[in-house]
Amino acid sequence: MDLFEKVSEDIKTAMKAKDKVALETLRNVKKVFLEAKTAPGANDTLSDADALKIIQKLTKQGKDAAEIYVQQGRQDLADDELAQVKVLETYLPKQMSAEELEAALAQVTLDQVIQTAQGVQLDSVYTLRNKEG
Repeated sequence: MDLFEKVSEDIKTAMKAKDKVALETLRNVKKVFLEAKTAPGANDTLSDADALKIIQKLTKQGKDAAEIYVQQGRQDLADDELAQVKVLETYLPKQMSAEELEAALAQVTLDQVIQTAQGVQLDSVYTLRNKEG
């Protein structure tokens, strides 16, 4: 099931559950998906990668709008935006925590150091071999 179909199914679920926030959010997502599918050059298709980009964009817009509402003293509107952002985030890949990111970066760095060290050792062996021969 692609993302477009999942959103359509989740709209039905939200209607049955009478979840107004999810329903409003998902209807907006589906509207943007349909606009993207019917855009010139889209060939009436929408890949999951493009759908994820759209959801990421909508999430960022929602967070930005909530920040502006807070600055304007409209916490009620900010809360509405953030509730919609939570619905959108359920469709995004899980983000790494700071600890997970640090561990992954440390592993990549360690791998690079090991590869560099091995390369230096091989270069030394080749240099010695060429000097002897």
